[in-house]
Amino acid sequence: MNFDLAIINGRILDGTGNPWFKADIGIKEGKIDFIGKLRKPSAEKVINAENLIICPGFIDIHSHSDFTVLVDPKAESKIMQGVTLEVVGNCGSSAAPMNDFLREHRERYLKPTLGEEIEFDWETMNQYFKKLEAKGIAVNIASLVGHGTVRTCVLGFSDRSPTSSELEEMKELVAKAMEDGAIGLSTGLIYTPGCYAKTEEIIELAKVAAEYGGIYASHIRGEGATLIEAVKEAITIGEKASIPVEISHFKASGKPNWGKVKEAIKIILEARNRGVDVTADQYPYIASSTGLVALLPKWAREGGAEKILERLKNPKIRNKIRDEMKSYTLRDEEYWSRIMISQVGKNKQFEGMRIAEIAKILDKDPIDTVLDLILEEETIVRMINFGICEEDVETIMKLTWVMVGSDGRAVSPTGKLGEGKPHPRYYGTFPRVLGRYVRERKVIPIELAVRKMTYLPAWRLGFRDRGIIREGAWADIVIFDPNEINDKATFINPHQFPVGIKYVIVNGEITVENGKHTGRLNGRVLRLQNRVK
Repeated sequence: MNFDLAIINGRILDGTGNPWFKADIGIKEGKIDFIGKLRKPSAEKVINAENLIICPGFIDIHSHSDFTVLVDPKAESKIMQGVTLEVVGNCGSSAAPMNDFLREHRERYLKPTLGEEIEFDWETMNQYFKKLEAKGIAVNIASLVGHGTVRTCVLGFSDRSPTSSELEEMKELVAKAMEDGAIGLSTGLIYTPGCYAKTEEIIELAKVAAEYGGIYASHIRGEGATLIEAVKEAITIGEKASIPVEISHFKASGKPNWGKVKEAIKIILEARNRGVDVTADQYPYIASSTGLVALLPKWAREGGAEKILERLKNPKIRNKIRDEMKSYTLRDEEYWSRIMISQVGKNKQFEGMRIAEIAKILDKDPIDTVLDLILEEETIVRMINFGICEEDVETIMKLTWVMVGSDGRAVSPTGKLGEGKPHPRYYGTFPRVLGRYVRERKVIPIELAVRKMTYLPAWRLGFRDRGIIREGAWADIVIFDPNEINDKATFINPHQFPVGIKYVIVNGEITVENGKHTGRLNGRVLRLQNRVK
């Protein structure tokens, strides 16, 4: 038998949760052509995987690499941790659709974080996909269509419900994105403008995605004090729209809310028992990350960045914002010690520092420190919030219906994407599960961990020929040392690749070889229509 690539002597974890077995793999024309014993492997290249684990490539079910893969198609921080498929368009924000209003907003507030070379020169999901394909990508990409993006195209950042004609326009945009290959609808219900949407609006749009066989992925309406109500809303949307639900980065945020995940799990299991298809994903860290503007009251974010800046310049309105934000400290005395600035444009000296620490240096109240930073940086400030407890992380990780998702972007240690101190999940999510939680803490067995990263998300997405080691499946493969694999990225020094990942193969081509990126761009755009019937 002649193959393009053969992998011999390794232990195979096929992704299904089965125990490992010893076999060789023959790859031809991008797919797994043979699994068994190769007595005399005849291939252009042979990888000896002795003492190593061979498993499907990791699927990042919750990614935000929509734009960074256009800046760095090598997707370095993802491919180097074994990710071969990224699902973008999460938290209600997707690259498409895009009209002139949204394009102008991105030119002003997004471009500074990506670099001047990026061009927002598409409108539809299909045009975005074609741009990815023309440029080349190291990883496979699938995309959800973002509810917030759709709403912005129709309503801007207004805090109001759509008229009947506007709702129809939003439904048409969702339908067009699904026809172009989007795999479902996402929401970000703590962000503008998604936070202004009533449940009924989301149900109507989710029904459109459901007609095409899509999923509904939600950054729910609150992961802290309102966690239970928010989980119930996500379930209601799934039930009324007849669509599978994926609860994004499942957690309880804020010390007063630790432990609430147990009640939320009970509610999800009750829903599953009555026939509602609900699953979730998580990242293996005790900190979250988002924009600093998310700390502002919902009403203060209405209208987008320009309106936010106007309000902060108005002493009367600013005082009103301050008064509402005082409640954060009342709920948690250590609140401002838990918030770290991770990336800013002008005030680089504050990257890696906590708000309480910065406030002390500036001799300011912590709330004034936050508001001044947002104003000085024209809203473009990233933060990390150390608001999750380890016990909750492990409780959620043990659930068989919870997948692994980084909630991070593909970045690089160099260039524009190497700036700041992004959350270490950008570099280390998948190796961290296998190193810290499987090998060191023994929270879950390796078979379950690999399943959470491969077969389970592939099943959720409907890609039956991905996320599994079997003959006929696409050869997206990771080869790693189970005794070495671990993350190295830290909150203070995040731009570090993990250890223990020896090879990453994307559609049959070696993209990481002996721990080094080969530069190959063999990824593909995976559209809804690519599902195997």
